[in-house]
Amino acid sequence: MTSESRLLSFVAAMTRLAQAHPGDEDRLIDGATPLMADLVTHDDWLPTAMAASHPQHYQQLLLYGDPLDRFSLVSFVWGPGQKTPVHDHTVWGIIGMLRGSECGQRYARGADGQLAPHGTEATLLPGQLDIVSPTRGDIHVVRNALADQVSISIHLYGGNIGRIARHVFVPETGAVKDFVSGYSNALAPNLWARAAA
Repeated sequence: MTSESRLLSFVAAMTRLAQAHPGDEDRLIDGATPLMADLVTHDDWLPTAMAASHPQHYQQLLLYGDPLDRFSLVSFVWGPGQKTPVHDHTVWGIIGMLRGSECGQRYARGADGQLAPHGTEATLLPGQLDIVSPTRGDIHVVRNALADQVSISIHLYGGNIGRIARHVFVPETGAVKDFVSGYSNALAPNLWARAAA
């Protein structure tokens, strides 16, 4: 397979999967996992414009937005030292490491209802995957594991993640803030606008 056709083949396979199993989170994750593993095993397909870092914050760049909002594929470009707040997704997602390395710390609610770190921080290396979902664990904080270089991960979500209302958490105070992330490339040509239902 040529590098030029790799992304197109992924999108075609994901479209068929979304058509075959609408709304079935487990089957979609199971079917999408090998597709993502294959995609991030090869680092020859990501357009240069989708690999550019920003000096102040990480970039969330839309690679493909399904016209029916069934899934979206995003390039996350992490500059040195950049990280997310503690946040959720409200839909399933598969994170694949393409270049560099990133660390993720899961959070869970304790018996008192407060958020606290759950388990140890995990490090993703190129070719490795992580899964998030409301049923499997959906709250985490992510950071570039490298202090001196850019890292890039590819994220597949079970919805148009740039348009979904989600939450940022401040575990120390219990504060919760609603947010919609949008995309760093706000005028991405394949992000179809839809009238509100």
